[in-house]
Amino acid sequence: MSTPGKILPGADSKDANGKQTSGVQRLSRGMYILPSLFTTGNIAAGYYSITESFQGLAGSTHHFDYAALAIGFAIPFDALDGRIARMTHTESEFGKELDSLADVITFGVAPSVLAWSWGFRMLPEMQDPSMHFRLIQLGAFVSFLFLICGAFRLARFNITADPKPRNPGRPGHKYFVGMPIPAAAGCVAATVHVFQGEPVNSLWMAFAWMTLVSIISLLMVSSWRFWSGKEINLTQRHSSRKVVLMGVLMVAIAIYHRYLLIAIALGYMFSGIFARLAYSWQRAQQKNTGNAA
Repeated sequence: MSTPGKILPGADSKDANGKQTSGVQRLSRGMYILPSLFTTGNIAAGYYSITESFQGLAGSTHHFDYAALAIGFAIPFDALDGRIARMTHTESEFGKELDSLADVITFGVAPSVLAWSWGFRMLPEMQDPSMHFRLIQLGAFVSFLFLICGAFRLARFNITADPKPRNPGRPGHKYFVGMPIPAAAGCVAATVHVFQGEPVNSLWMAFAWMTLVSIISLLMVSSWRFWSGKEINLTQRHSSRKVVLMGVLMVAIAIYHRYLLIAIALGYMFSGIFARLAYSWQRAQQKNTGNAA
């Protein structure tokens, strides 16, 4: 006997428009919320990172490290929302647009603010005040370059149905065209984290930071290939070895996070550069062989 006013699981009910809906239909509609919750977590991490960067400018430099860690925690949220949407068959245009906006905030605005505040704004005073001011301005421009290149990268990704890199890789492997914006943001965050938030305090370090941020920015809008990892499927048979390796990697990152995160971030960045150089060298060799024949 059912209790009046209660809806039993699977029972029919009426929605706000008076239409009859079943429990299965309500569950299906509720599943669409799940990917959006992960996207919301992505946005929350980006907002937290921005606020921590501002607090770091007040003199508490450990806040820079918190800002970097927030960007790092946002990367799994960004990876999971799309996968969950595909697994639950709840992909939607709204979800795609929300995900792009979240990426602009968390992996565009947040790392650009962190790159400027940590790498340039906290520079100690110099003998030439005008040089100090110009360096901060140049750092602001480079940080903005990161943001605008990331936005262009996302826009190109959204409108391109099947992007092809100029330097194709191994058959059966899927690649990104240009460095993905979460990986670019991860390079910024991992660099700040390896210094535990202690800001740049010398001229040569400021120029080195400026060079790194510029390279990352240009890689995002390049047509070079970067491994996507989309061919990894943990639901297939005989995938237990991959699960074990991922578990070992996660434990290692939890213990040695400062050094492993920067190694993974820079290793991924240089993988695209080396792939392009290898492809150019291979084409040059083929051209020389053809001319010799």
